[in-house]
Amino acid sequence: MRRATFVVVAALLTSSCGYSLAGRGSFLPTDIRVVGIPLLENRTSIPRIDQIFTEKIRTEFIDRGKRYTILPTSSGAHAVLSGTINTIFIQPAGLDQQLASRYTFTVTMRVQFTDSRNGQVLWSNEALTFREEYDLKTAVNGQLEGAVVLEQEGPAFDRLATDLARTVVSAILEAF
Repeated sequence: MRRATFVVVAALLTSSCGYSLAGRGSFLPTDIRVVGIPLLENRTSIPRIDQIFTEKIRTEFIDRGKRYTILPTSSGAHAVLSGTINTIFIQPAGLDQQLASRYTFTVTMRVQFTDSRNGQVLWSNEALTFREEYDLKTAVNGQLEGAVVLEQEGPAFDRLATDLARTVVSAILEAF
């Protein structure tokens, strides 16, 4: 009886629950160590958005536990992230003295993560939609244009790009 009790207690002490901290796990094959993230395609009217989003996605991958080597091209990579920024809609969401001061950004993208060694698609989303509100101060003729956001509201746009990158990388690594 003592021996059976010891075995049960030992089993309980050495077992783990299987939970991990959100955002730190990965469901990707363990042999993927080098990830290529070439420049995203930009189908919007906002200049440089492809460069900003691509760099933020690369940085987010690097910040996820230093497990991956990130390359700016697909050459030499075990897996490749490719994507297209299809649309960015900017809509007023809050008023301050009858002028819009808070805007909702809605970004739609096509994103695909492929094992470049065998062509297998590991994760994809043909219509990834990211929507978030940000405080902005600058509007031209009551309208907010993408170029204005980049030039005059850099911090808000930087937050948008960081949040979007976190969403994309989490979806890939956590298999959502």
